[in-house]
Amino acid sequence: QVQLAESGGGAVQAGGSLRLSCGYTSRTFCMGWFRQAPGKEREGVVFIDADSKTTYATTVMGRFTISRDDAKNTLYLQMNSLKPEDTAMYYCAAGRFPSCAAFEPTYIRPVLFENWGQGTQVTVST
Repeated sequence: QVQLAESGGGAVQAGGSLRLSCGYTSRTFCMGWFRQAPGKEREGVVFIDADSKTTYATTVMGRFTISRDDAKNTLYLQMNSLKPEDTAMYYCAAGRFPSCAAFEPTYIRPVLFENWGQGTQVTVST
C-alpha cells in the first residue's frame, strides 16, 4: 500500500498559477492526477510512468506540467494559466498500471489505481 498526501491547493483568479504536491511512500508504475468537479465524474488530468513519460489531457496541455522528484518522494503538478473550468478537487493517484503514458488521460479510469490521496481543492475565479 502506497501512502499519498497532497498539498498546495487554493483559490486563485483566472490566469493565475498553483503548484500541487503529492508526497508518496514509494513509487509505482504509474502516478498522476485526477480531478473531480461538483456533479461530474472523476477525470484523468495527467500521468507519468516509470520511464518518466507523460500524458496530458487536451484541456490542460500546454498549461499544466507534471514532474517527479524521487529524492524527495514527491510528485508535482504545476498549473499555469488557470481557468474557471479547472475548478475541482484534485486527487493524486498511484497504481500498477504499466505504460500509462501511452494512453490519453480521458481513457485512464480511476478503477485502475489502488492508492489515492485525500484530495486538495483548487478554485479558480473570474
